[in-house]
Amino acid sequence: MKTVDEILLAEPRGFCAGVDRAIEIVERALAKFGAPIYVRHEIVHNTYVVNELKAKGAIFIEDLAEVPPGSTLIFSAHGVSKAVQTEARDRGFDVFDATCPLVTKVHVEVAKLAKEGYEFIMIGHKGHPEVEGTMGQLSSGIHLVEDVADVARVQPAQTDKLAVVTQTTLSVDDAAEIAAAVRTRFPKVREPKQQDICYATQNRQDAVKIMSPQVDILIVVGSPTSSNSNRLRELAQRLGTESYMVDSADELRPEWFEGKSRVGLTAGASAPEVLVHAVIDRVRALGAVSVRKMDGIQETIKFPLPKGLKLDDIPTPGHIS
Repeated sequence: MKTVDEILLAEPRGFCAGVDRAIEIVERALAKFGAPIYVRHEIVHNTYVVNELKAKGAIFIEDLAEVPPGSTLIFSAHGVSKAVQTEARDRGFDVFDATCPLVTKVHVEVAKLAKEGYEFIMIGHKGHPEVEGTMGQLSSGIHLVEDVADVARVQPAQTDKLAVVTQTTLSVDDAAEIAAAVRTRFPKVREPKQQDICYATQNRQDAVKIMSPQVDILIVVGSPTSSNSNRLRELAQRLGTESYMVDSADELRPEWFEGKSRVGLTAGASAPEVLVHAVIDRVRALGAVSVRKMDGIQETIKFPLPKGLKLDDIPTPGHIS
């Protein structure tokens, strides 16, 4: 019977620039202002990251009523609605916004086009915090579609000025299929100059497309709440490769690897490399002797931090950075 003999590592995998920045914002706020620091929603969708930050003094909340007056509050990488921004300002918190700049780009586009009288169709997953944040940029005139069937049902008030926006962490292929259905039904629809799906989501999916035919099984390191991690597992499955997503090495099952000689390994954009190494160690214990890194795109993007987090900056109460 075949046993595992090689692990193929996807490139790129793991943290993206937006996740790096969001985690650094929380860590710097803790270093500068001391614990506790309040964070609205999980800073990124990864159990390990959230637990590490909790241990350092971050408190994760969903309702701003849980935050004491005068506290430092951080918005998560997924972004928030206008209502949440207003409430945070009204309550006088010191706010640092860790929204990924690529999500902010979508928010800015929505605000700009809404002023010109546009309505929007948003391609995304209902209930995901990024979708709630983007749709919450407007009080009305933004309609969510989750699949091609939804496109047939959507009823904008007018179609002369209609624009489409997308959650940044979707399946590239699914989003393209839904966008094509939107174009067919609304031929005049305005699309973004650059696609809304972020570079990191695209790159990790492209790596899985290259890797899937070369492996017998693919493991994705990522938490159940992570949209982009779920899409990686689904993509491999769709390409005919048995695939599992694990939050940690403890979730690996020896029976998955029976008769599999080559294991593919990747990680969602919010999963830290320490978890990847733990999975490698566990698979090595099943007999893998070599670990080979695929060729792939080297990501060099870095996003600047908000003002006020250099250790010599002095914040003013009620500011938003």
